[in-house]
Amino acid sequence: MNKKKLGLANVVSISVGLVVATSCLVSLGEGSGTLGVTFILAMAIAMLLNMTTVASLSELNALMPNTTGGLAQYTLAAIGPLPTLVSMVGGYIICNTMSCGVEASIFSFSLADTIGGNIPSIVYTFIMTFIILLANLRGVDMFAKIQDIVAFLLVGSLVVMGFIGMIGAGMGAKLDQPFVLEADFKGIASMTAVAFWLFIGAEYAIPISKEVKNAKRNVPLGMMIGLFLIFIMQSVMVLGFHNYVEWGKLADSAAPHLLYGYAILGKFGKIWMMLVGALAVISTQNSTVNSLAVICQGMAKMNMMPKIFAKTNKYKVPWFGQVFVSAAIFLFAYVSNNSADMIDFLILAGSVIWMVSYILAHIDVLVFRKRLPKAPRNFKVPGGWTLPVIGILGTAYMILNISTDPHERMMIWLLTGVSFLVLGIYSAIWIKVKMKMPIFKYVPLEKVMAMENDLYYVVRKQKGIWK
Repeated sequence: MNKKKLGLANVVSISVGLVVATSCLVSLGEGSGTLGVTFILAMAIAMLLNMTTVASLSELNALMPNTTGGLAQYTLAAIGPLPTLVSMVGGYIICNTMSCGVEASIFSFSLADTIGGNIPSIVYTFIMTFIILLANLRGVDMFAKIQDIVAFLLVGSLVVMGFIGMIGAGMGAKLDQPFVLEADFKGIASMTAVAFWLFIGAEYAIPISKEVKNAKRNVPLGMMIGLFLIFIMQSVMVLGFHNYVEWGKLADSAAPHLLYGYAILGKFGKIWMMLVGALAVISTQNSTVNSLAVICQGMAKMNMMPKIFAKTNKYKVPWFGQVFVSAAIFLFAYVSNNSADMIDFLILAGSVIWMVSYILAHIDVLVFRKRLPKAPRNFKVPGGWTLPVIGILGTAYMILNISTDPHERMMIWLLTGVSFLVLGIYSAIWIKVKMKMPIFKYVPLEKVMAMENDLYYVVRKQKGIWK
């Protein structure tokens, strides 16, 4: 029997490393530039709401342990194939390629701004995307061994730079600007949607639960500690911003970490933040191309996507999925290239899609509490239905107040609404025609668990159920 080797500290470090990204700094800059240091209160609200989601996902994992599909399988067993397929394509594929494209756009802007010259910044994005795709097509998992190092450098850099700025020890002149730009609670609450992006992704530590000692306690606790540490780190950054970067410039910048790095340590600080951010983006894009292509491959095997996504090349990698994901990343990078407003818009739109998937997680918990009250769970969300309901209401509030600009808010709703409508129509047709399943009838939990075995799909095809 293999001994479980990971402890609480490992879960915390994985959670923090998966959440922190350069796109978070854009949200941090926008929120700080709009509210001042009171953005810390908006961050606290967003952190607490994300903690309710982490708790719900931990209970779902306890009910269906060792499932590789995560939220997709929970939702399939709770409320049926249609929400599952929509959440998988929207929450995983679209949202991840959108956020990765934004990260790539920030990378290209940072590199062009630091190096100078007349080369369009999108050229750097194309070169990076092409090299990463080429390496992955040949079965080379680029930077796999330095993922943790990159995460450590990014988090460590933010902690050090934030602390230097907070205590006023930077090389630049300290600014004399107000601490608070907005103190009204309604204004603060309306910015929780911006703060939400700072805490997305902690739940990706759940798949390692089978390797964690005392997973019942350490997995949910580790993710919550990770969210709290991120809150502290980002709060320190906000205080550092106050001392060295004008609020208005923060809100309008496509790369606030460069502004801050230069204000703290001059040219060296700017280059340092650019290099660490670049490594983080390359690492993130490599992981996204690799993992999303595998997810698409698995969905194709489950007959949930076209069969071409399951095809592999001579290196045994799902080549079409990698090309598709890379093209989508480049498209989103091109759309947001050099535009702070578009970067902010896509981050908020991605947040809405992710928020919907979080609401589904809470709904799944409530459904299973009603349908399977006595099913064994080694972790349950405390307080009965209270926290899941608070999570649903709080997340819905953030969706309704996704932007303080009424026009931008309407455009975000329109974009996400049209996306879900198109996905819904596609999913309904696909489920009825290709999967031959009722679109809203839930699949029994034990059957969903059986889907982990490849023989399930072989048998369905042999019986002619799936073509």
